[in-house]
Formats: sequence, C-alpha cells, structure tokens
Amino acid sequence: MKTEFKAKFLQQLNKRRQDQGFTLIELLVVIIIIGILSAIALPSFLSQANKAKQSEAKQYISSLNKGQQAFYAEKGTFVTTITELGSLGLGLKSVTNNYTYALAGAQNGVAATAQGVTGLRNYAGGVTLVVAAGAEAASTQTILCESKTIPTTSTAPNFTMGVECTGDWTAVK
Repeated sequence: MKTEFKAKFLQQLNKRRQDQGFTLIELLVVIIIIGILSAIALPSFLSQANKAKQSEAKQYISSLNKGQQAFYAEKGTFVTTITELGSLGLGLKSVTNNYTYALAGAQNGVAATAQGVTGLRNYAGGVTLVVAAGAEAASTQTILCESKTIPTTSTAPNFTMGVECTGDWTAVK
C-alpha cells in the first residue's frame, strides 16, 4: 500500500508541475527565436518599403512625361513648371513626403527630375522632339532614368536629357 501511495503522490507532483506554466528557459528560447527571425525579416521589409516609395517617383515622372506630350500636342510647346501642367488636370504636387519634383527646359524638349530623400534613388525623365528624315512634323519621345547609386545626401540629380540615359543613370523599362 505504501508503494501505491508513493506512485500516486509522484503522479500528483508531475501534474502540478505541468499546470504551473512555462519555465524561464523555455521563454528565453522563444524570445531568442523571435529575435533571430525578426533580424532576418526586417531588412527585407525595409527594402520593400523603399521600393514602394521609389515607385511613387516612377509614376510621377511618367505622369509628367505624358502630360508634357499632351500639352505639346495641344499647344505646340512644352511647359517648364508643374503648375502649368495642372491645366490638364494632372493634380500633381511638386513636393511629397519622399521626393521633390521639378521641370526644366532643355534643347528640343523638357526634363523632369525627382530628388529623393536620403536613402532613395533619384529619378529623371524627359520628353524630346524627334524629327524623322522626310517627316513633316516632329513627334515626341519619352525617357525615364534611374540613378545607379543611392545618394548618401539629398542632392539634386544632375541629369542631361537626351534619348538615352548616360553617366550615372540607367533606363527604366
């Protein structure tokens, strides 16, 4: 009878130990695992966030280019300020949380630039006039370029417009 009592007593102790919850070591192991997983996932998440911010600049520059083409088709000239393109109903701002946008006149066209905050790539684009041999009228051609490097400071992009991206710029397709 004594051994039976000891067996039931040990079973009761084990049952109480199971009802008490997690040990400190078990909690530490879980916290360490969560820390390792977040250290792996956080840089990937931040990279995706920057890509989303940069897509804003691509869309804005593309919209500015299309607006310039439409304005040229309607009026026969290019505009040099973003507010002038507002007459087309684009509704674009020259400053957002991530970028500062500007237009500048260029030879036979206009260039648009997007200067990003620190940590984001700069973008530039433009619309140029292209006259084909034997053609009566000129047509317009657009280009969108991305800086090859991410600037360490918020400096305005140095972009010379043409029909191709040169220097520190690559074409965005």
